[in-house]
Amino acid sequence: MRIGEVALPTGAAGPDAGQIAAGVRAWVASAPLRALVGHFGGDWPAGDLAAVLAALDDFSARHWDFRGGRERPDAREPALDPATANLVLDAAAALGLVHAVPPARTEYAHLVVLGGLSNACQRRVAYAAHLLRAGIRVAGEVAVLGSFRPLSPVECAGLAAAGVPPCDTEVEALDAAVRREFRVPAPAEEDGHDAGHPHHSWSSRTYRPGGPPVRVLAAPSSEPDRRRAHTADTQRFWAEHVRLSPGDPVLLVTAPIYVPFQHCDALRTLAVPYGCAIETVGVDPALPDLAGLPEPTLTPGRYLQEIRSAIRSMRALHAAPVQA
Repeated sequence: MRIGEVALPTGAAGPDAGQIAAGVRAWVASAPLRALVGHFGGDWPAGDLAAVLAALDDFSARHWDFRGGRERPDAREPALDPATANLVLDAAAALGLVHAVPPARTEYAHLVVLGGLSNACQRRVAYAAHLLRAGIRVAGEVAVLGSFRPLSPVECAGLAAAGVPPCDTEVEALDAAVRREFRVPAPAEEDGHDAGHPHHSWSSRTYRPGGPPVRVLAAPSSEPDRRRAHTADTQRFWAEHVRLSPGDPVLLVTAPIYVPFQHCDALRTLAVPYGCAIETVGVDPALPDLAGLPEPTLTPGRYLQEIRSAIRSMRALHAAPVQA
């Protein structure tokens, strides 16, 4: 799967242990990432791929983690000199975090929209609706995946500025986008479980706009005593609610900056256990369909943070058992 100069681990034909390892090795040992590590004072780690990934995880934690366990909007922005900032932006483009590419196929078993910050939820659902109008065919369902993460005041203000009705959580923002973009006033089916705490609860709303059904799903956390549901939790939870077959092509929609890490998460949580094929695309910001849905400013610090996320996701993917 090629987006920048460096191809991501392949997922177009389902899981293959050798191909996944080769793809991870090519990405993490690429010249842009080596240059970035060296610029921040690191020596390239020795050892096998597992050792290199562990060392890069540790290095990026010390130099590129600006969240410190906080949500992405609360991450600090590092003070970088212009040369360093340019190096980061060039590396991010080469590593596949900057430019959007269209889907490679015209037909998929399922189309999956990944949740995120409130405006991102609007943009990703709008892009999914655009793809269907442009002729992408989906044999199964459009799955819109989120969680009960509370929206911040800044996110709520962004929705209000875009004319979106008030929402309290990420999944409500996704649901509002589905109702608007697919022109559906109410779900045809609803299910879920309110456990009294968002980390334990789940919900499912299915809309039938004509064409493939659209399901908005909020997942519980796999570690509810520690954290909210994250991307991998939502993907696994969705897979339990839909019938996936080996070789099924699944298209994931996210933002370009998150493509490497969320693609590798999907390989680990969907392709490896279910044998389906994964393709991950980022929203094309140039589309007129997205006018009026503001896009956050992507800074060098944001790109460094998500390069770290990709390293961590590839480390988890490399450690996952795959049948060769």
